[in-house]
Amino acid sequence: MPEQDEFLSFLDEGKQSPASPGGVTERSWQVLIVDDDLDVHTTTEFALGDVIIQGRRLEFLHAYSSREALQLLRQEAHVAVILLDVVMETEDAGLRIVRVIREELGLMHTRIILRTGQPGYAPEIDTINRYDINDYKTKSELIRNKLYTTLTTAIRSYDQLCRLDASRHGLEQIVAASNQFIVKQGLQAFAEGVITQIAGFAGIEPEGLICVSTHLTSAADNSALNFYPIITAATGRYRHLIQHQLIEIDDARIVEHFTRCLNERRNLIDECSLTLFFAGHEGQDFAAFVDSALPLRKLDQHLLEVFCVNIALCADNVALVSRLQEYAFVDRLVRLPNRQAFINLIDQRLKERACNQWVIALIDVDQFTEVNDMLGHDYGDRLLGAIARRLEQPPLDRCLIARVTGDKFGVFGEEGVVQPDVLQSILTAPFEIDGGEHAVSISAGFVQLGEDSRCGEELIKDASIALKHAKSNGFGQVAYYSDSVGTEIRERTRLLHDLRWAFNHHHLFVVYQPQVSLHDGAVTGVEALLRWRTEDGQFVSPDRFIPVAERSGLIVSLGDWVLRTALHAVTRLRAAGHDRLRMAVNVS
Repeated sequence: MPEQDEFLSFLDEGKQSPASPGGVTERSWQVLIVDDDLDVHTTTEFALGDVIIQGRRLEFLHAYSSREALQLLRQEAHVAVILLDVVMETEDAGLRIVRVIREELGLMHTRIILRTGQPGYAPEIDTINRYDINDYKTKSELIRNKLYTTLTTAIRSYDQLCRLDASRHGLEQIVAASNQFIVKQGLQAFAEGVITQIAGFAGIEPEGLICVSTHLTSAADNSALNFYPIITAATGRYRHLIQHQLIEIDDARIVEHFTRCLNERRNLIDECSLTLFFAGHEGQDFAAFVDSALPLRKLDQHLLEVFCVNIALCADNVALVSRLQEYAFVDRLVRLPNRQAFINLIDQRLKERACNQWVIALIDVDQFTEVNDMLGHDYGDRLLGAIARRLEQPPLDRCLIARVTGDKFGVFGEEGVVQPDVLQSILTAPFEIDGGEHAVSISAGFVQLGEDSRCGEELIKDASIALKHAKSNGFGQVAYYSDSVGTEIRERTRLLHDLRWAFNHHHLFVVYQPQVSLHDGAVTGVEALLRWRTEDGQFVSPDRFIPVAERSGLIVSLGDWVLRTALHAVTRLRAAGHDRLRMAVNVS
């Protein structure tokens, strides 16, 4: 961060618009004369017509009754001083409208100087105590010098109150901006919010503002750093330049302001423009340009510095939140949305009711585990990345692609696009990995969305069920989810769960079926057979649970246990004298 005394930089006088002579600004102080005597209006304006106070001329407004005064004040909200006569259409007409000015119109900063031509008619001490007026004068004592002194004091007080109020309002804006930016999603939304906040802070419409971020990269000779400003948000006539480079703006003045602001890392203030610098981390600095058709009001430099520092901190927080969201919802290996992001986007579509007749496909790379085992995980990772890039090509570029888990990818899109033949045609061509070609086979499960579609998580479960059904028929197969397929897979899953539990809790046992010689009826051997009896005493047929065990891989553990049990049994039989008895065990 630059030093405080260097943070604000005013452009050279030669580049500013010419000012009024004598250091007088274009703006003026409004002074309202309320009196039913025309001569009072004429003499007051004649006496003070060429006076300059606090660098501004005076602009006189005239009212000849309390009713006219209130009418005018309802239209003019920036009157600095009111020279108010006490006696007009009634004896206390001037006093009566003081409360209306303060309480109903809310003009708390306007200074009210009460003038009376009848000394003692309105007692000074009592009037000051009872009414919110700022001075009390008789007309006879307000000669030119005293009138100038009184008016100068009142205007200085009004200016100080306005500055204090602007500072308070500025601090409120900074706090409000911080709260608003907490919920901003992404840096582009943040940049658009910055534009709005700067416009409010400067008191202008958010028109013709540009927010530019910079990315620092090393120069070819490593001697310096190059700036590549990108327009991240814009309004008005610059909106079409979003995501373009700064040099594409055809206004040399704006380009110069941005370049100087970013290079010097400081704010630049011109009469009709404001270029603010916001320091970020790791070269992620950005600047915002405010272009106004009218001269900007004078800004509190300290508040402006606080505003810039605060927004810069907010930018860091938004960048951090964006990074956390990326970690939470983006698969870093293949740079695709992950399972949770896939579910969220499906849910969003369902809420919008914009996905009727859409299809979810869950794609599994056949024998990917074997690829990892034989060729290494790095090779497998590159293969997954190549598959991800292939899935992003037309016509699937109109779909949502995600890496759901491991070697499984999700595709969510219109029914006419997410079709088995489309997926097969896209992934059939071999992938070039490490200079060689690698062909893959895929299995896929599909689920079609309808009017009664549930949440995204349930739909992915249905697609997983269809995928399991497809893989049960071999490699390279596809299947669509249906109620019957769901029932079959869920029954198979429940059966596998119960089978694992029964195996772990010793509810499986082996029976031995004798093998008898047809020649003499002698027992020549036995066959070991696996049986399952549930807790309620019911038997589960082997033709139901053996296929489930084979598909799940549990058959290996079951086979090992059956073989060991049979060997122990044949050992006991031979110890009992049955030396020639053979034991048969079917191995899957």
